[in-house]
Amino acid sequence: MSGHSKWSTIKRKKGAADAKRGKVFTRVTREILMAAKEGGGDLSTNVRLRLAIDKAKAVNMPKENIERAIKRGSGESKEGTFDEVMYEGYAPHGIAIMIECVTENRNRTVADVRHILNRANGTMGEQGSVSWQFNRVAYFAFPAESYDFDRVFEIALEGGADDVSSDDEMIEIVGAVENFKSISDLLLKAGISPEESELRMIPNQEIELNVEQSVQVMRVLEALEELDDVVNVFSNLKISDEAMEALE
Repeated sequence: MSGHSKWSTIKRKKGAADAKRGKVFTRVTREILMAAKEGGGDLSTNVRLRLAIDKAKAVNMPKENIERAIKRGSGESKEGTFDEVMYEGYAPHGIAIMIECVTENRNRTVADVRHILNRANGTMGEQGSVSWQFNRVAYFAFPAESYDFDRVFEIALEGGADDVSSDDEMIEIVGAVENFKSISDLLLKAGISPEESELRMIPNQEIELNVEQSVQVMRVLEALEELDDVVNVFSNLKISDEAMEALE
């Protein structure tokens, strides 16, 4: 299981605590906002919005909250606008990170991100200084116990996926960004609901550190993800089972 998958596993286990703090509502609301801003409020044509709403329903977000976020994102409401921005930098021990944010105040967001990195002996980078180490892909994940791998494999292949893999916990699909909609539509038609479905940054090559160093980096990733404006944090850290156990 690759590092980005293990980090997703860690985040899922922390999901209940996040929900209690309302953190999940904040994050999902911003996903809906950006999806509606990018592709409009029509669910039949905006796959990203449809998936964001599915996430909102999964965490029991009230219907009125969802509708308000759609209107705000699509411009029907005048409550203020949000921008999507990606920051680049390095965590401790030279680990490259990409920080995806949705914010209505870029100055505040970049100051918060820089503060966490500086405190941990990391650094902010210029645009392009880190992104060359990552590829943007369409990504889907499902509990392995809930779906037949061969069936998922066939559907993913038909939709244009580049890779389908599985371990004891999750089935993962990775494909080109332009195939996100075709894969999503076929999964929906087959009645398969991804636990995760998004565009994400996957590193070209992962870096393995010792357990103590890995935990230090994961603490920084956690701190960044705690920021309200941060939607996702991607890194090229290869997370070992031992590092996962040590963090937990």
